[in-house]
Amino acid sequence: MAQPPSLYLFLLIILLGPLGIDVYLPAIPAIAESMNTHVDGVQASVAMYLSAMGLGQLIAGPLADRHGRKPLGLTGIALYFSGALIASLATVVEVLWFSRVLQGLGACAISVCVISGVRDSYSLEKASRIYSYLNGVICVIPALAPMLGGILLNWWGWESGFILMYAYAILMAFVIILKLPETLPSDTVKQKKLISLERYKPILINPKFRFHAGMVMLFMGIIIAYISMVSVQLMVVMKQSTFAFSLWFGFNAFINIIASFTAPKIIDKVGRKFAIQFASSLALFAGVWLLLVLDSLDPLALMIPVFISSTGVSFVFAVSNAGALAPFGERAGTASALLGFFQMTGASLMVAMINTLPFGAMANFAIVMFLPMIWLGLHSFNKQDLFKLDPAN
Repeated sequence: MAQPPSLYLFLLIILLGPLGIDVYLPAIPAIAESMNTHVDGVQASVAMYLSAMGLGQLIAGPLADRHGRKPLGLTGIALYFSGALIASLATVVEVLWFSRVLQGLGACAISVCVISGVRDSYSLEKASRIYSYLNGVICVIPALAPMLGGILLNWWGWESGFILMYAYAILMAFVIILKLPETLPSDTVKQKKLISLERYKPILINPKFRFHAGMVMLFMGIIIAYISMVSVQLMVVMKQSTFAFSLWFGFNAFINIIASFTAPKIIDKVGRKFAIQFASSLALFAGVWLLLVLDSLDPLALMIPVFISSTGVSFVFAVSNAGALAPFGERAGTASALLGFFQMTGASLMVAMINTLPFGAMANFAIVMFLPMIWLGLHSFNKQDLFKLDPAN
C-alpha cells in the first residue's frame, strides 16, 4: 500500500454504526404505537442491534484477515442497508427485531473494516490518536441524530429515520468502492477455520489485551447504561419532552466531541497510564455523585455525572483501543473483532446483569461507573508495563 487511506474516509464510514442507534431513539414511542406493542419491546431492538454488533465480530474479524478489509466493508454495507430497508417496512415488532439484528451485523462488519484498517495503515502512536478522533466523530451522531430524528418523525413519520440510514449506506458504498484502498498487510495470518479457539488463544492470554479490552468494555458499559437507563429516566420519570431529551443528549455528545479531540494532546503530555487513572477516577467520582442525587427530579443533577464519566470514555478509548491491538499487527482483524465482541456484547450483557439488581436504575448506573476503578486496581500490581505501545507481548 503506497499511501494510507485518508482519515476522512474512515471518519465518514464509521458513522454508520451510531447512526443506526441514535436517529430513531425519539421515535421509539411512535413505533410502539404504530405496531400496537409496549415501548419495552421496541427498546429491546436497541439491545439486539448492539448484541449483534458484538457477536458478529467473532466472524467478521477472521473474514477481514482472510478476504480483506474492503470486501468485508461492502458486505457490511449490504447487510446494514437491508436491515434498515426491512425496518422501514416493518408492521410488527418481531420483524423490527430481525431487521435490527441484520443491521447490527452489518454495522459490526463496517466497524471491523475501519478499526483494522486504521491499525493496518498507521503507526501505533498515530493510530492511538486516530481512534480518539473516530470516537469524537462518532459523538457527533448523538449530538445531532436525536434532534434530526425528532424532525423526521414530525414531518414524515418514524419510517423516515430508517430511510435516512439506508440512504447514507448507499452513499458509503460508493465511498468504499471508489476511494478506500485495500489495507490488508501481506503478512496477515490466515487460518482455514473461521471460528477457532486456537485463533483467539494468543490474543486472550496476552495481558495487555485483557487489561485494555476490559477497560474498553467497562467504559462502553457506561455508554450503554446511559442510553438505556437515562433516556427512560429523562422522558418517563422526569417528564422531559422529546426536544428537551434531544438537547440533553446533544450537549453530552458535544462534551464528548471536545474531549475526544483534546484527549490525544493531553495523553501525549501526561502519559497513557495517567490518562487511564484519570478516566477511572472521573467515573468513580461520577458514580458517587449519582448516588447522592438519586431522588432528585432535576435533570441537571442527573446529567452532571453523565458529563463527567463521558469525558473519561474519550481518554480510555484513545489509550485502550490502540493498547489492545498493539501486539497483533499480523492479525489485526481478529484482534479488532475480539475487542469489539467484548466492547459490544460483553458490555451489553454486563449492563443487563447489573440491571437485574434490586437497587433501581440510577443506583445500578452508579455501580457500572465504579467498575473501571476496580478493574484498574486489580491490575495495579502487574509487573508488566501494560501501557507501552510496542508489538511485544
